[in-house]
Order: sequence, then C-alpha cells, then structure tokens
Amino acid sequence: MDTDWWRGAVIYQIYPRSYQDDNGDGVGDLRGIARRIPYIASLGVDAIWISPFFTSPMKDFGYDVSDYCGVDPMFGTIEDFDLVVATAHHHGLKVMIDLVLSHTSDQHPWFKESKRDKTNDKADWYVWADAKPDGTPPNNWLSIFGGSAWEWHGGRMQYFLHNFLTSQPDLNLHNPKVQEALLDVERFWLRRGVNGFRLDTINFYFADKLLRDNPPLPPHERNDSIAPGVNPYNWQRHIHSKNQPENLDFLRKFRREMEPYGAAAVGEVGDAQRGLEIMAEYTAGGDKVQMCYPFELLQPQRLTAHGAEEIFARLYAAAPDAWPCWAYSNHDVVRWKTRWNLTDEAMRAYVVLLMCLRGSVCLYQGEELGLAEANLDYNDLRDPYGIQFWPEFKGRDGCRTPMVWDSHGHAGGFSHGRPWLPVSPAHLVRAVDVQEEASDSVLHHYRRAVELRRASAALQKGTMTLPKAMGNVLTFERHVGEERLFCAFNLGGGASALQMPSGHWENAARSLGGIDPDEVATLGGWGLCVARAV
Repeated sequence: MDTDWWRGAVIYQIYPRSYQDDNGDGVGDLRGIARRIPYIASLGVDAIWISPFFTSPMKDFGYDVSDYCGVDPMFGTIEDFDLVVATAHHHGLKVMIDLVLSHTSDQHPWFKESKRDKTNDKADWYVWADAKPDGTPPNNWLSIFGGSAWEWHGGRMQYFLHNFLTSQPDLNLHNPKVQEALLDVERFWLRRGVNGFRLDTINFYFADKLLRDNPPLPPHERNDSIAPGVNPYNWQRHIHSKNQPENLDFLRKFRREMEPYGAAAVGEVGDAQRGLEIMAEYTAGGDKVQMCYPFELLQPQRLTAHGAEEIFARLYAAAPDAWPCWAYSNHDVVRWKTRWNLTDEAMRAYVVLLMCLRGSVCLYQGEELGLAEANLDYNDLRDPYGIQFWPEFKGRDGCRTPMVWDSHGHAGGFSHGRPWLPVSPAHLVRAVDVQEEASDSVLHHYRRAVELRRASAALQKGTMTLPKAMGNVLTFERHVGEERLFCAFNLGGGASALQMPSGHWENAARSLGGIDPDEVATLGGWGLCVARAV
C-alpha cells in the first residue's frame, strides 16, 4: 500500500450535477461518472474528487447534507457509488469524496432534534446562543452568503450559527459526541473503499467558545476571494468565527482514522488573510491532514511572477514542510480563463507552471478544455448566492454548467433531457470530440503537462528552491536524488531575458513548447523552459 500516493498527485474534481447524466433527467449522476472514468484516466491524473452526492434538500446543491451516509436519489444509489469506486480503481484512479463537516442541512435529523428544546440529547450539537438583552444577535459575525451569521429560532428562543445559508446550521464540534459522530461518517466511507476526502471549509469547524466579536479589517486589507466584494463579510478579521486552535486536535483524530487505509485528505482553507499560514499549521508535522489548498491561486487577480515569489516566501516562512494542493479553478470561483482574462497561449504556460510547482494539484472539470465562464441570464440562475447579489455578483452557476462531450449532440452530449443549467454555445466548439481530433488542442496540452509531472520524481515529490522573479520571468529549481530540473516561465506577453544556470541541460518539455536550454537568451511572451541537468 503506497501511503504516500497523494504527494505530488494530480486530482481531477468532478461536480456530479454537471458531469454526465446517465438517466436523462437533466442532472448528472453517479452512473454517468462511472461511464466517463476511462476519459478521466486518459488524462493521466492520479485521483478523482467527487463533490457532494449525499442526501440533501439541495438548497446549496449538496453542501447542505441531511444524511452523511446516504446517496441522494437524484445521483443514484449506494450501489451506483460502489460502481464508481470499482471502475475508478480498475483504471488505476484513487477516489476522494467531499465531506462537509462544519455544518449540516436544517433537515438533518440531528438538527431537527436539536431545535426542539434546550434539554434534548442533541440540544448542544449545534452552536446555539442567547440574544443580547435588546434581542439582537449574540455578536457581529457575518455569513459568507450575506447578512448576519445568526438566525433566530422561536421554538428555542435562541439564535443558531450559520456561516453560510440560514438552512445550513453550524455543528458544535466542542461537543465530543459531535466529533465522534463525524468520525463515524469518515469510517463508513473508508470501509466503502474511498481513498481520501476533500474537507470543505476545514477551518470553520470550531467557533470561539466565548462568541467574541470579530475585529474590523482595515479597508486596504480587504480581499474578495472568500466572498464577493458586494458582501461586507470581508470587512472583518475572522479570528473568532473560524480558525480556532481546537481544530488541530480534531484533525489529528481524523488523520488517525485514515492511516490504516492509506487514505489522504485535502482541506479547503477559506481565509483571505492567513490562508497560507493556516495551511502550514494544518499540514505540517505529519499528524494532521496531508494537504490543504488555500485561495492564493483562486484570486481574481492574475498570478504574476512577483506574486508567485511572494506566495512561496510566505509559505516557506510559515512551515517549510507544509504541503499545498494548488488549483486555478473549482466549483466556487469564476473559471480561471475568464477570471484572469487569458488567451489559450497564456493558459498553456500557466498549466505547465502548475505541474512544476511543489505540492499536489487539483484540476476542475472542463478546464482541460480551456472553457471560459458561461454567461447566463438571471432566469437561468440556480445558485442562491448569485440570486441574492445579482447583478453585481452573478453567483457560481457560470462555472457549473454541464461538461461538453459532443459538439453536435443534444446538450453537448451531457444529457438526453433538458440540462439543469443551460449548455453554453461557446463551449460546444471546445467539446471533447473536437479536441480529441486536434493534436495541438488545449486538451492534449493538459495531457502532456500531466505526463511531464508523472515522468519526473523531482516534480512530484522533490524539493523546490524559493521562486525568483525578474520582471515577468519566474524561475526555480526542483530536485530529488540525482534529478535536477530548472524551470522558467514568462508570465507576460512580451519577450524577456533569461539567464540559464551553469551546467549542461537538456529540454524536458519539448512537447509542451519548451525552449531548448542551449538556445535560450530570451523567453518569448508566455514562453517556458523546463530543463533537466545532464
């Protein structure tokens, strides 16, 4: 059993509602995923991460769980999930599932019991608090989805905490019984054959016991990577509503349950100010989660050479042995081609950069096709986040539209029925069938970039020198054993000078447009050089 499989792995994220509809109801399902496993394996990735498929009223499309151990009928059955696991394993892929442990749906049996009164067996399984004397909420905490993070419940005559929708009450992990119930959920899926977990909002598990107010955040420090700028959530320094030290002991417990199975976890760190430092805390030492991904590469602003230098300087200062999991896109942010306003040429350079960074990698379905954000009309929206803040913020539906498989088929080959979100006409010209036929397509470029990583122990598991920026050019070296790689990327459209280190080098990325090292004096716009010492 390779317990280190996650280190340097490339993980492919599947948003099940939008990947492949097998039964024609317009919603993607587990059997559809199983059907597309051979395609995913052809990308050369190591694992899949499946966003929530659990029983849910779908107020937040599965991130509001009402049964952690059940499959929602819209996605199929538990036997369908077993089929996905078996098919993935047959094709050499690990399976990671998305666990949402900070909160449940208000339809979960635990909350239904908890809200009855203040004396039932689960009365303190959620974060309840009395009102202030004037009836207002216990403190100033805000919800990421807008407004106060507290909702009044007339039955208990108390407020309950919700960091997201009002229908997503926060669990009280200070209660050992809640922790044990969540560890039971983990054990259930490990026994079912999963190889790991993506842990949603991993730094939200605990809230300050004293429920102290968050202090204000100076305007120049506000960052809209966690919540849209139209939401004043970003106006606070969230030192009490999340990021609590008690989380570390719970993560140690979670890690101990995974170890006999060789499983691994990647945590989503939702913090705009201290994301890298929290990731370092949660992954350092080898006794908590194996990986975390912060939001540094999910920012609205395009990654520059100097920005990358700063990110890694902060990361190495916080904890040199921390293990990041980098991503440009996921189901919660505008697709990165649109977000950073990239040409295909620029995307190709950034993809190779991603595969050369120290850490693991998450790819979001459709990015291997170079898909841009879909433009939707207000009447097509399904995301409550977008409906709440339209038109200043259009929500997350634009990155969640169906995968396009067939440029000529109904709904892009996603479904025989009417898709739950419309298929973007602009996506059809980039469908899988079109790109499979073109050897120079973005899809094949992704395959070659993943192969570059898989063929190099240095890129998967090696050390990485602190990246250095000279103008638009970012350089660093990767090293393990006898293998040494020099990596240079021009993250701009104009030519820039490049000085190769001394020694003898060979081109390790010729198929990706990499420049021969013995010919390098300048790197053209969006040019790259990945060279192996010989």
